[in-house]
Amino acid sequence: MTDSQVDCVIVGGGLAGGLIALALQRARPEFRIRLIEAGRTIGGNHRWSWFDSDLDEAGHKLLEGFRQTEWDNGYEVRFPKYRRNLKTSYRSLASPDFHEGIVRELPEGSVILGRKAVSLDSRGVDLAASKYQPAERINARSVIDCRSFTPSKHLKGGWQVFLGRHMRLDKPHGVERPVIMDATVDQLAPHGNGSSYRFVYVLPLGVHDVFIEDTYYADDPLLDRSALSGRIDQYARANGWQDGLPVHHEAGVLPVLTGGDFAAYQDEVRIPGVAIAGARGGFTHPLTSYTMCVAVENALAIAEHADLSGEQLAAFFDARAKAHWKKTGYYRLLARFLFFAAKPEKRVKVFQRFYGLREGLIERFYAARSNAFDKVRVLWGEPPVAIHSAIAAMFKSGPALRSKKSDRGVSEAAQANELQKETQA
Repeated sequence: MTDSQVDCVIVGGGLAGGLIALALQRARPEFRIRLIEAGRTIGGNHRWSWFDSDLDEAGHKLLEGFRQTEWDNGYEVRFPKYRRNLKTSYRSLASPDFHEGIVRELPEGSVILGRKAVSLDSRGVDLAASKYQPAERINARSVIDCRSFTPSKHLKGGWQVFLGRHMRLDKPHGVERPVIMDATVDQLAPHGNGSSYRFVYVLPLGVHDVFIEDTYYADDPLLDRSALSGRIDQYARANGWQDGLPVHHEAGVLPVLTGGDFAAYQDEVRIPGVAIAGARGGFTHPLTSYTMCVAVENALAIAEHADLSGEQLAAFFDARAKAHWKKTGYYRLLARFLFFAAKPEKRVKVFQRFYGLREGLIERFYAARSNAFDKVRVLWGEPPVAIHSAIAAMFKSGPALRSKKSDRGVSEAAQANELQKETQA
């Protein structure tokens, strides 16, 4: 076994881990950083999107080195009762561009790919031996755990399941702006096990390139790739996009949190003296699973407190996670309304009503920054669910977020995590 000594080692090269490494490198270029990823690339196989208003000036600056797709003409939503164009600028970042940006900015030798961390502690990380390398111990002043979220009996809720396909068409697709929610599609659950809220997400990546993602909120984490792929085919045909070639696919199963014992969850995943960031640390939007906003904020916070010892940094992020959980309690309440108050086939009404509200309220909602008026306004007026059902839902927490087994005996949620290496969203 070989040993090495660094200032900070980050385990998990998803969105959270990559941005932390980047922020640390820019703030403290003299630091010796190691970013460890078990997969072959940083960011896995994923696309992250966000509203321009989600980030402040420092956040925009952190991301400015990455190649992004930008839409300054706003975005569109579609529901059975209306279509609406909203003016907020929208951004998207693909994992290959994320990988390229991270590898370009970090010093040579800082990124370690294809190596699995077999153990973490407050003083470093042990890497398993690979075909060409022996087992290795990396000693570090601080260790940050950014590995993927894993289901837990201490967290309650449902699931957001999706399959996306990037297509290159023979002719222009004609889409001018992102369609972040097309809920005019059939609401029957793709895997045929009951109903759920389903929508299609469309990004015009170029004149001939379009990204189509079939997404649904469901009570279980079953990801039926065949059924979802067929639905994407159907959607493409309906829009005249059948003559094209697939460029790549991505899939995911993300938790939608309705409640739970967060302190018990922290005890379950905590390693003494190791800071936990990313979705594993609870840093996600409970209802939308968006992660970009909080991932950027956490990366900048770690860079600002880079001189803390490993134990101090772990305590800092432990408290930060508790504060995030408390701050996002309102969104877990709304998730309970969605899953427990609305009948599955009627869940579309919840989102249909929400997207009829003011644009600024919608922006703040996705960034988990809803003010007091926003929170009242979302609940005020003609409710999309029965009052008695909503009251009952307030006191439910839902089933534990445990992976269910597919027909082949493999957890679909675990498969998706391996594909993405980062759950958000």
